[in-house]
Amino acid sequence: MDGMTTSAIPTLTLNNGVTMPALGFGVFQTPPEETVAAVRVALEVGYRHIDTAAAYGNEREVGQALRESGLPRDEVFVETKIWISDYGYEQTLHAFDKSAGKLGVETIDLLILHQALPSRFDLTIDAYRALERLLADGRVRAIGVSNAMPEHLSRLLGATTVVPAVNQVEVHPYFRQPEVLAADSAHGVVTQAWSPLGGITFYRESGHSSTLADPTIAAIAAAHGRTVAQVMLRWHLQQGRSAIPKSVTPSRIAENHAVTDFELSIDDLAAIDALDTGRRGGPDPDAITLETFGRDIPEA
Repeated sequence: MDGMTTSAIPTLTLNNGVTMPALGFGVFQTPPEETVAAVRVALEVGYRHIDTAAAYGNEREVGQALRESGLPRDEVFVETKIWISDYGYEQTLHAFDKSAGKLGVETIDLLILHQALPSRFDLTIDAYRALERLLADGRVRAIGVSNAMPEHLSRLLGATTVVPAVNQVEVHPYFRQPEVLAADSAHGVVTQAWSPLGGITFYRESGHSSTLADPTIAAIAAAHGRTVAQVMLRWHLQQGRSAIPKSVTPSRIAENHAVTDFELSIDDLAAIDALDTGRRGGPDPDAITLETFGRDIPEA
């Protein structure tokens, strides 16, 4: 496979002028022993944006796959996240060293705070100030947040200087988070969808079925001769979001990348928007505390 497909993936220009491929490859809950192979396939089919996190425990394997791909470093947009246990100014500067060391890179393209940590927002602010320092020093190319609700974003903007480039949050047809989308847009922040295909991991707890079995999306997919997953990813891209689907299955990794040569209609997009249940699949961002979610991130 060659890189011919890469040019078709749209890029998003972040608020600091850096460009980012809108479609990224995620490795959330991908075991380290499966990560190298999954990322290798993703790069082969044309992904040029890889999303990982310190808390996933697979940054080292992402770095190995990047090196083994033989691709020039500046051709792959690498994104990772600081875990809450490493919040604080000096701690977060050191967390960058841990992540960069595991990834085997000198510069991280996008470094974001994994949670808002509202119960210790002072630490969140200190951590974000460390990201601002890393940005100023050229160690990272863009900075941002994850799971930041509008009130978290407002508090952060009031205490810091650099507007986040990205806010990575749960967004899929069953949980659109319109208030978050609106707040991000108002501040010039790109919304990046984690669980863009519907968070099937969490459906047991949230009490609704999988988006992959949704009849409305299935009908739209049939009309376009596409899969349900491809339609959902196209919905994100056409609405200006970044999306980071994950898979360890080569055929699905390729399928999720092949979303640039068809167009959903305004009616299609509206029909998908209307599926919103208002019920999140992942944890409530306000429920994330150091006591319940703290964990040590190993050294590089």
